[in-house]
Amino acid sequence: MTSRHRGAPLRFATFLAPNMVPVYRFLADRIGDRLGRPVELVVGRSFDQFESGEADLGVICGLPYVWLADRQPPPVEPLAAPVLGGDRYGGRPIYYSDVIIRQDSPITRLEELRGCSWAYNEPASHSGHTVTLYSLVTMGARPGFFARVVEAGFHQRAIRLVHTGAVDAAAIDSQVLAIELRDHPQLADHLGVVGAFGPSTIQPVVAASRLPDQLKDEVRKLLVELGDDPSARPTLDHGFIDRFTPVDDAAYDDIRAMLATIQDAGWPRLTQAAGSH
Repeated sequence: MTSRHRGAPLRFATFLAPNMVPVYRFLADRIGDRLGRPVELVVGRSFDQFESGEADLGVICGLPYVWLADRQPPPVEPLAAPVLGGDRYGGRPIYYSDVIIRQDSPITRLEELRGCSWAYNEPASHSGHTVTLYSLVTMGARPGFFARVVEAGFHQRAIRLVHTGAVDAAAIDSQVLAIELRDHPQLADHLGVVGAFGPSTIQPVVAASRLPDQLKDEVRKLLVELGDDPSARPTLDHGFIDRFTPVDDAAYDDIRAMLATIQDAGWPRLTQAAGSH
């Protein structure tokens, strides 16, 4: 691995929803200002980029974080995670997966999803995939619970599949959903929330483990201080973020426990929950 000299650009990779890009761009710029070196925002292509030196910092879903953290040695370390505003989140770094339907849907509770069509974003997503599987298992659902399952690619497309009636329901990261409904009021006019899965520990800001400890400490300190910085407020508000709080590896043990429950039930993928037609 070739090491870049101190003044070389760092790469801040986002693996999350596109509607949060303004927040990540702001974080990259602020980190660059604090460290006195350029930080480039890039769209992540592979989680292996943290090991290969192509990504130094980033935001990743809790599910791939757990995958990476279980490698020896782990290529990433969690620094901090957002605390979303509102009583629902209780001042903790958590989020929900809101189950959305059309307002004209006859579905009134989660158990009535049996036999419906379902969209999820991708298998590497906790909010769209893992927490859905976990919730189905804990509900006592069996294979064939959904009539049809569609992989949408990302949450914003899954929202639109429900909006147009192409599918009956989907589980959407509550932060992503709140941003999307605020920025596209025409969606809010036709969508409803029938329930929620979770809560789960929210996606962390991570650093490549190979980075110097002093740099990681500086970035963590910057993130935690942003909540008290008036100049950061408009950008944090865009993402419904109250502040950032430090998180460690143990914060994601809830996701590990969900994975263990899914494995014990023998449902490796959401497609297992669909009927054959």
